[in-house]
Amino acid sequence: MEPEPTDLAALIGEHDDGVSLLSVLERIQAHYRYLPQEAMILVSERLGLPLSQVYSVATFYHAFSLKPRGEHLISVCQGTACHVRGSARVLEAVVKTLGIHPGETTPDNKFSLQTVNCLGACALGPVVVIDGQHYGLMSPARVGAVLAKYRDGRAGSDTP
Repeated sequence: MEPEPTDLAALIGEHDDGVSLLSVLERIQAHYRYLPQEAMILVSERLGLPLSQVYSVATFYHAFSLKPRGEHLISVCQGTACHVRGSARVLEAVVKTLGIHPGETTPDNKFSLQTVNCLGACALGPVVVIDGQHYGLMSPARVGAVLAKYRDGRAGSDTP
């Protein structure tokens, strides 16, 4: 999905006074699933900020991506508690199931995979988060069934 200037202008907002750079980048990220270069240039111009500042914020926060992400973002916790409980095997199962590695997106743009240092749910480790939905006590055996729900559009039909 290539950004259209009118779409970008609408996402930035008509009233630039007091608009937060973070909130504008969040809206663009939510709409396109990444921050297109054209969007960052327009944000820089519309908010009167140096492009280097916009780029700096965009690359500082893990929530932002400069390359297109898949429809579903998968985060596999690699923090100490999750690691001790087998998150490496869970990550291996996700990699094998999707055929991608952390930082990559499936060819059909359905899934993007990333690892994170901590998700703050250590008691439930290993934890996988897909589109904000936490899956605790994850095991390699459960990976296929959980991902199938997202592939088939059945996500959110039950609680993990």
